[in-house]
Amino acid sequence: MPLDAARNSLVLPILGLLVEQPAHAYEVTARLETRYPHLKVRRSSVVTLLKSLTDGGLLHAGEPESVANRPARTTYQPTDAGINLFRVRVREALTETTPASADFLTAVAYLGILPTAEAIAVLRARVERLRHETPVIPLGLPEIQMIEVHYWLRILATEITWLTETADRLAGGDLEVLA
Repeated sequence: MPLDAARNSLVLPILGLLVEQPAHAYEVTARLETRYPHLKVRRSSVVTLLKSLTDGGLLHAGEPESVANRPARTTYQPTDAGINLFRVRVREALTETTPASADFLTAVAYLGILPTAEAIAVLRARVERLRHETPVIPLGLPEIQMIEVHYWLRILATEITWLTETADRLAGGDLEVLA
């Protein structure tokens, strides 16, 4: 598999959708467009990535099957290596991505793939990281000149609150993970 293919921003959601339910390229594309409207999805890119992931041993391609008068389609499902990569990518994205980013949104959609204790630890570690990333507002400047910092502080505070509440809900058994 080309080294850059595994880092493509569509790999995480493609693997996530296939962990949920094996599918063919057309169905994967349609589900990506529906579930992740913020991502730029082209079927040709999905087909290329599915082939690269299969060649890299991360997906298993079934035998092409034809339904009704439709062309034969190959159904893909993740291998054990694909599921392991998926868990690693979810963990990395939850830990390292920018707050309120599309990458974080995509990763948090699959938080349930991690074991409960690990999911809690990852969320709490992100809270600590975000608390240390809080920007400082210079003294003496009018708020309007630093409005973006005030906005960012609100984004960070909101994400910290959500992460803390979600980790607490996982720890209390209010949320169950799939792993």
